[in-house]
Amino acid sequence: MTWESAAWPEAGSLRHDALFYRSDDDYVTGIRSFVEAGLGVGEPVLIAVPGTRLDLLRAALGGGSELRFVDMAREGRNPGWIIPGVLHAFVDEHTPTRVRVVGEPVWPGRSALAYPGCVQHEALTNIALADRAISILCPYDSARLDVDAIADAASTHPYLIRCGDRQPSAGYGRPETVVDAFNRPFPPPPPSASTLFFEAAGLSGMRAMVAALAHEAGLDRDRIDDLRVAANEIATNAVVHSGGPAAARVWADEEGLICEIIGSSVLTDRLAGRLPPSPVSDTGRGLLLVNYLCDLVQVHTDATSTTVRLHMHRRAGPAAGPVAPTAGR
Repeated sequence: MTWESAAWPEAGSLRHDALFYRSDDDYVTGIRSFVEAGLGVGEPVLIAVPGTRLDLLRAALGGGSELRFVDMAREGRNPGWIIPGVLHAFVDEHTPTRVRVVGEPVWPGRSALAYPGCVQHEALTNIALADRAISILCPYDSARLDVDAIADAASTHPYLIRCGDRQPSAGYGRPETVVDAFNRPFPPPPPSASTLFFEAAGLSGMRAMVAALAHEAGLDRDRIDDLRVAANEIATNAVVHSGGPAAARVWADEEGLICEIIGSSVLTDRLAGRLPPSPVSDTGRGLLLVNYLCDLVQVHTDATSTTVRLHMHRRAGPAAGPVAPTAGR
């Protein structure tokens, strides 16, 4: 069966498909069919693909007020920001109209550090947007990505499209199970990492250490300020929710600085930091803000602790886009 002739979901529910392509022609043909079908029934369309693909699709699809392009390599460089900052933002902007999104979070050359978060993003999309009026098509380069990436795509998308044919995914897994499978311990920090143990009274010292090391690593002032805010959000959570001391480790890498915060509380909410909080809520903004500010946020939990790694690159600050969430707990 062709995917456009397959049964559609209810008006207020998610449709989340993976498009496996092997060439530029496959890529353009599959995306054009999806986009034109949406525009034909008045659905706004967002194209969120890495910058190397934007020119190809702009040439193939043209423009128009109902078609928007964003660079996923920039807007979605931190996978934890894609659901709130790209998908939810577009749905909320057009509510109650159903929308379509071409979202490509995984591509050849995507950072190996970001990859586990990308798979978790794809799985969590099935939970976070289950009752929203959105159809998402996620292209995967099956000629250049390895077999594990293709298998992971099958595990996170209920339907798969190959050569215009849409079929149920035999490998689709329970989203929570997929997310937990990628909750993997991090490799240890390098011996050069600076370490500080702190409690609530020591938060100012932790912030000062992060700022000083970020300056030494060559980050500009805006990047330093963003990392200091993000580290403070995570560190405050670590000491408040654990009721005891936490640890910060900071070290430079080729791209900038990594700040790791370890606390003895356990983060159990898989969607923490990936959903916009209610406008009337005083909580839920901290990790959301961190996802917005940082180039990559990695989270690992075990039975007794939560470790968060914040990556801040030396290049310019956060991508332009939706207004940043307000800090606060």
